[in-house]
Amino acid sequence: MSDVLAELRAAILRGEYAPRQRLIENELVERYGTSRFVLRNALTGLASEGLVELQPNRGARVREISVDEAIEITEIRRAVEGLAAARAAERITDTEIAELRALGAEMTAVVSQPDMLRYSELNAQLHAKVRSIARHASATKIIDQLNGQMVRHQFRLSLMPGRPSVSLPEHLAIIEAVCARDPAGAEAAMRAHLTSVIEALVTFAASFTSRSAL
Repeated sequence: MSDVLAELRAAILRGEYAPRQRLIENELVERYGTSRFVLRNALTGLASEGLVELQPNRGARVREISVDEAIEITEIRRAVEGLAAARAAERITDTEIAELRALGAEMTAVVSQPDMLRYSELNAQLHAKVRSIARHASATKIIDQLNGQMVRHQFRLSLMPGRPSVSLPEHLAIIEAVCARDPAGAEAAMRAHLTSVIEALVTFAASFTSRSAL
């Protein structure tokens, strides 16, 4: 089941299945070469992660995350990722410092080009790298689940005009504090960045509401 669950999760996160799109059992059984029993267990697992919703007598569909929910999720991420950043600052090795600085340099280069799709990928890599350096399994598990629900909104934010020029200095501040082995500074920088993400989501929600009212 784990392979089917992982493959279907990845397909949803890549956008192969749109929000509210029905997940047809016959098609999925054929695509993944599995049984209905295994597929249904995988769908149940994805429902527990918040990526799929199971509807009585109607099957499963991809769950749509509202902007309001995305804001709530980011508020949780702010607390947990702040902790992870502090832990990363305590545990980072010299090799990891070099890797983190290289990632920051690539993010800077990509913004100057600009290549927003690549910047979105590097954004995710940076957050994952900080979690890896932190070596805090429980925090990583929580954040990975929350990020699965947030992926579409994160992608939209990365494409907002001017957003990378705002987020890049925030990311570089996280890198500098972690590399300086400054736990308090790293936590503050991560929390400041995610507060900025919340503010961007609020702005996105307001603009969407305004367009809908026209």
